[in-house]
Amino acid sequence: MQNENASDKATMKDKVVMITGANSGIGKAASLALAKMGATVVMVARNAERGEAARSEIIRESQNNSVDLLLADLSSLKSVRQLAAEFQKKYSKLHVLINNAGLFNQRRHVTTDGYENTFATNYLAPFLLTNLQLDLLKASAPSRIINVSSVGHYNGHINFDDLNLEKEYGGWKAYGQSKLALVLFTHELAKKLQGTGVTVNSVHPGTVATNIWTRPLGPAGFIMTLPKLFMTSPERGAETIVYLASSPGAKDLNGEYLEKLKVKKSSDESYDEEIAQRLWDVSAKLTHLS
Repeated sequence: MQNENASDKATMKDKVVMITGANSGIGKAASLALAKMGATVVMVARNAERGEAARSEIIRESQNNSVDLLLADLSSLKSVRQLAAEFQKKYSKLHVLINNAGLFNQRRHVTTDGYENTFATNYLAPFLLTNLQLDLLKASAPSRIINVSSVGHYNGHINFDDLNLEKEYGGWKAYGQSKLALVLFTHELAKKLQGTGVTVNSVHPGTVATNIWTRPLGPAGFIMTLPKLFMTSPERGAETIVYLASSPGAKDLNGEYLEKLKVKKSSDESYDEEIAQRLWDVSAKLTHLS
């Protein structure tokens, strides 16, 4: 696998890909790469104007007209449900689901559902969206799910007594918890998907120069004022995601955590089956998953 290029002559013709956070950064780069391979790419964005601009650019650059745009506010469970329903109205297949959208909040914000925003957007939204699309993914098998986590998950901890971080909030603490939750979700879902023809993996795309770092980051902000040439380009950041989505060499990977096209060991806590099962049960309750 180490010697393979992310775009190793894979073809995505007749494949339907859904990708969240697709109008900028890694999501946009991955959308373009997969559109160039011939995939039908369904971009999910929050802002109609920016989403439409990105869609037009990808169609122009890829010479592929099968690029669609769906709008959703992933901090809202209602909006996530509407997104899944709208997708299923338009498409009868889903071969790749890429949960890429993510945010970093220095200050604590609460969603319309009453949940801490980082946890809701970075984790609960992918948890719910994936579960709502599972039947379609299984019917379209072989299919793949890719959860975009972060090296930040190594510093994360799931605090079941304070998942919403009401007692003690910190931007990096919230981010780390949300990204660890995604890796735990990946491991638990991989077990549940065995034998279905659907695989799920998580990925750290690298420290990528994207819009997530344009937010004020408080005491840690000085790090992000360093020239962006110290960071990876969105295209490089998207490589492992594109590899997992398209490469024949990735078809048997399931429940893995990847960085720079290689399988890596994720954090110790991410392998705790008891925590993973408990998190799944709590998440199902929080998202009203029947």
